[in-house]
Amino acid sequence: MGLDNTVVNVALPSIRRDLHTSVSGLQWTIDAYTLVLASLLMLSGATADRVGRRRVFQAGLVLFTLGSLLCSVAPSLGWLVVFRMLQAVGGSMLNPVAMSIIANTFPEPRERARAIGIWGGVIGISMALGPVIGGALVDSGSWRTIFWINLPVGLAALGLTAVFVPESKAAHPRRPDPVGQLLVLAALASLTYAIIEGGARGWTSPLILGLFAVTAAAVIGLVPYERSRFEPLLEVRFFRSVPFSGATVIAVSAFAALGGFLFLNTIYLQEVRGLSPLHAGMYTLPMAAMTVVFAPLSGRIVGSRGAQLPLVVAGCALIASSLLLTRLSATSSVGWLLMTYVVFGAGFGLVNAPITNTAVSGMPRAQAGVAAAIASTSRQVGQSLGVAVVGAVATAGIHGELRTSFATASHPGWWITAGCGAVVLLLGLATTTGWAKDTAARVAAGAAGGGGRPVGVPAPVG
Repeated sequence: MGLDNTVVNVALPSIRRDLHTSVSGLQWTIDAYTLVLASLLMLSGATADRVGRRRVFQAGLVLFTLGSLLCSVAPSLGWLVVFRMLQAVGGSMLNPVAMSIIANTFPEPRERARAIGIWGGVIGISMALGPVIGGALVDSGSWRTIFWINLPVGLAALGLTAVFVPESKAAHPRRPDPVGQLLVLAALASLTYAIIEGGARGWTSPLILGLFAVTAAAVIGLVPYERSRFEPLLEVRFFRSVPFSGATVIAVSAFAALGGFLFLNTIYLQEVRGLSPLHAGMYTLPMAAMTVVFAPLSGRIVGSRGAQLPLVVAGCALIASSLLLTRLSATSSVGWLLMTYVVFGAGFGLVNAPITNTAVSGMPRAQAGVAAAIASTSRQVGQSLGVAVVGAVATAGIHGELRTSFATASHPGWWITAGCGAVVLLLGLATTTGWAKDTAARVAAGAAGGGGRPVGVPAPVG
C-alpha cells in the first residue's frame, strides 16, 4: 500500500495526456485514494479489533487487489477515480491492522519501538521507491502497468497471511459509530474538494463557501458527539496527551510535505525538464536511498534515545530542502536538484518511526487498532491535504503552458512544505519535554482504567 501511494505520482503526466485531464484531475487521481483511506482507517481499525484482525486484513487484500485490476482498465478519469476509491477501501483495512498486530506481538517498549522502526522503514522505503518503479513500468508499457504490480503482491500476501498471521481480536472491542464515521467523511471530503476545486470555481463561489461551511460544521459537531459516546470512533481523550496530539500534527505536516514534494516534482521533471517517466523516477533515487538508510536508523534511535533527536533533525532537513527548492527554475543544475532530494529523503526517513511509536505508546492494548489507525489517518490526511493545497497554489500561478511557467508557479508550494518542516521541528522539541511526558502518563493511566492495560505498561505485580 505504501508503494501504491507514490508509484502513481510518476504516471501523472502520462495519465493527463492519455485521459485528457487537467492538473486538478491529476490531484483527484491521488486524493481520491488518500481521502477515502483517511476517512475509513479508524473504522477499519475498530472493526478489526471487533471481528478479527486477520479476517479484516484478508478482506482488505481482496478489495485492494480487485481495485488495482479495475484501475488498470479504467476507460476515463471518472472511472479511474472511482476505482482508486475502491482500492482505498481495501487499503484502509491493511495499515491499522498491521500496526495492531505489531503492538500486540511486542509488548516490551524497546522491542516494540524497533519493530515499529522496521515497519516504518519498509513503508518509507516502498513509498520512496515508488517513483522509480512506476517510471520503469510506465516506460515499458503505459501508465496502466503501475496497477498490475499490485496483483501478484496482493495474491502472495493473501497466502502468507493465511499461513503465518494468527487470528486475534480485542477482549472488549468497540461498538460501531456510524454518526462519527459520517462526520469524519464529511469533514475530509468537503475540505479536500473545496481546496482542489476552489481555484477553478472561485474561492467565494457559493459551492466552495458551502463546502467550507460543511467542513466547519462537521468538525464542530464531531468533537462533542464523540466525547458523549461511551465507545467513540475517535478517542478524543487520547488527544489530552501532548505527545500523542503532537505526533498527530507532525504526521499531518510531514506527509503533507511528502505529498506536495512528489506532486510538484513529478510535474516539474516530466513537463518542464522533458524527462521520461523512468528518468524522472531515477532522479528521485537519492531521496529513496536516504530513506532506506535513515528510516531503520530512526527506529533504533527512538528505541534507545527517544523521539526528540530524529524529529528535530527531520524538521531541519525538510525545511532546508524546501527552502532550496523555492529557487527552482527550468535550468536548475542537476547536482543542485539531487542535493535537495538527498536532504528531503533524510528528513522523511527520520520522521516515520517516532510518529508511530508515540501514537501507540501508552494506549490500551485492547484498542491498539484504533490508536494505530489515528496515526495512520493523520498520515493520509496530511498527504491528501499536501497534494490539494500545494497543487492548488501551484495551479493558481500557472500562466500559459506548464513547460514555461510551472517552475516559478511551484515556489509558493515549496514555502508551504518548508512551513510543514518547521512544524515538525517545533513539535519535536515541545512533545519530548518532561511536562509533555507527564500528560501522556496521565492519559495512559486513565485509558488503562477504561479499557485494558496501556501498550508498553507492565502488569501490576501481586
